[in-house]
Amino acid sequence: MSGVRKPPALDLPEGQWALFLDIDGTLLEHASHPNAVFVSEELRGLLGNIEQRLGGALAFITGRSVLAVDRLFQPLKLRAAGLYGLEHRLTPDGPVGVADTPADIAALADAIEAELDDGQVYIERKGPILAIHTRAAPHLLARATDLVERALAQLPQGYRVIPGNAGVELMPLEAVKGGAIRRFMAIPPFAGRRPVFLGDDTSDENGFEAINEARGISVRVKPRGPTAATYALENVAETIAWLETNFEVSRVS
Repeated sequence: MSGVRKPPALDLPEGQWALFLDIDGTLLEHASHPNAVFVSEELRGLLGNIEQRLGGALAFITGRSVLAVDRLFQPLKLRAAGLYGLEHRLTPDGPVGVADTPADIAALADAIEAELDDGQVYIERKGPILAIHTRAAPHLLARATDLVERALAQLPQGYRVIPGNAGVELMPLEAVKGGAIRRFMAIPPFAGRRPVFLGDDTSDENGFEAINEARGISVRVKPRGPTAATYALENVAETIAWLETNFEVSRVS
């Protein structure tokens, strides 16, 4: 973490902040399977408290679908951008625009699943996004990445490959977290506030760039190599501690 500072305390009144949070690797430790993660009652309570203190200006910005986020955090429901911004729920109880699965992506998922059928790699189908998780088999990451990059040449234009810490994803070019953040920042209760975004992976870098353009606070959790984020935290525990420090119940605005 040399050269990257830890984020400062949020010194403005709470009504002047907007908070955006990645989930996996930022709020929750990664697991060998995306469905194996655990959300504690303490974390639900913390997020609910933050959402109230910010007057609703809190949103998940995640690669998970909004439906998957709701299942994970139930009964808590927050504003959310899922599938890297291909899905949005602009209010906690509002509708979700669900992204369809193109036939070519479904066929590609079948082919890669057959190629990597060893029980260790998880192929996650997320509408127009295909994610290959190799956390349980890190030795297969290079092979999975090569398969996806070769498949990219066979697909229609408009897709890109995003390598991650423990997997690789194929997604439409319009699936970017920065775009999702900008959409929220254009509407109440986010509009006019200073944004903060915490994320941990390559797919979060575009979000950090959007935050930096808005003169906000961008924070990379567990940075590995260069990052657009201006601040860093070492791990999930440090992330939770920073949120608790800035949004503790006893804090006075």
